[in-house]
Amino acid sequence: MQCANMLLRKIVRSSVLPFAAQHGMKKDLFLLSRTLSLSLCLKQDNACEPSEKLDLDEWKKVMKSGLQEEVSETVSEPKELSSLAAARETLEMWRLAGRAVPENMSEEQLKTFMECPSKSAKKKYLKYLHLKELHKKSHRRKMDEKRERRLEAQDQASDTNETKKSSFVYLSSRTMDKVYHWRAAQSMIFGQPLVFDMSYEKEMSVREVTNTVKQIALSESFNRKTVDPFHIHFCNFKEDSLYHKEFTKQYREAWDKLLITVTDQCYTEIFPKDKLIYLTADSPKVMKKFDHDKIYIVGSMVDKSIKTGVSLARAKRLGLETAALPLDKYLLWSTGAKNLTLDQMMHILLTLKDTADWKKALEFVPKRKYCGFVNKPVKELKKRLDLINTLKLGRGREGVEKQFAKNHSKKYTLK
Repeated sequence: MQCANMLLRKIVRSSVLPFAAQHGMKKDLFLLSRTLSLSLCLKQDNACEPSEKLDLDEWKKVMKSGLQEEVSETVSEPKELSSLAAARETLEMWRLAGRAVPENMSEEQLKTFMECPSKSAKKKYLKYLHLKELHKKSHRRKMDEKRERRLEAQDQASDTNETKKSSFVYLSSRTMDKVYHWRAAQSMIFGQPLVFDMSYEKEMSVREVTNTVKQIALSESFNRKTVDPFHIHFCNFKEDSLYHKEFTKQYREAWDKLLITVTDQCYTEIFPKDKLIYLTADSPKVMKKFDHDKIYIVGSMVDKSIKTGVSLARAKRLGLETAALPLDKYLLWSTGAKNLTLDQMMHILLTLKDTADWKKALEFVPKRKYCGFVNKPVKELKKRLDLINTLKLGRGREGVEKQFAKNHSKKYTLK
């Protein structure tokens, strides 16, 4: 009988235990082998002593518990699949189906994708990420080409003993950065404040907030490089908001080092109301000149659907004075809305602050939106444009032509 026990142990060690080690069942099978060996010993003892009985019930319980644990593990595995893994599988299926899906997505983007309310919203979000990824790739490719051209130019300059010139430019750029930072630091003490109202997050989508942050970053860069920069204030700025997340993505470690004032307070709590002017395109009042004693407020909003009256209603609720840029007074507007981007507004305000010349300031308005500057009184030009429109429509063509020839013999010229 001892030989049979030894043979059984060898079989279990050589064949069963390696299989159990692969599948994580070594402990259960060790108990099983032990019970089998004990059962053989019990059979031997039973043959000798018929009064003792074999405890088969306990052995059955051990076997059933091992089977139940094995089945519960196999059933619980598909349930424990994470939602992120499921989202990645759906994205892979959509990519194989030929849809516009980005190649790499972070966990935050996957969570945003899963939180989309409908399938069409998910498709639009994936298309937006795909286009953003393509733009990044093209930008990276252009930067690589630019770097290669610069290296080739440096090699040519080294051949002609002009290496000192490139090193001088590099040192000059570093010193200019120090000068820009010094000016921004001085503006925080002596500069004229300029407020960006950061309370429009609920009025925009994620894409519009991203575009807003990019435009504000450009505005901050332009402001820092001027001779007399503004002291920029971000008012109504909430931590852990979408604005904050996009700013940290845009600036990274430099976000905490920016020479601007960031606060969650409203501008009416910081500055007196009689000095505040809210700049909005919907205002009935037209801005005539730049006032250095006033504090101008710009709404931090990029509105693709052009929701009119949002910033004007906010300014009226707070009892603030409003103003609009005199675009109709100086420009012959042709197409498009009269809403400008935030970096264009910064260019216009900085030029007005330095020169007080509307013509120079409004050169930053995109040229596709207007067909020239006004050289004559606005009422006279409006009459002429109305006459031209009636001529195009053919209403009373002969009478209008006579009236036009009698009153306006010379054609107006546009620059």
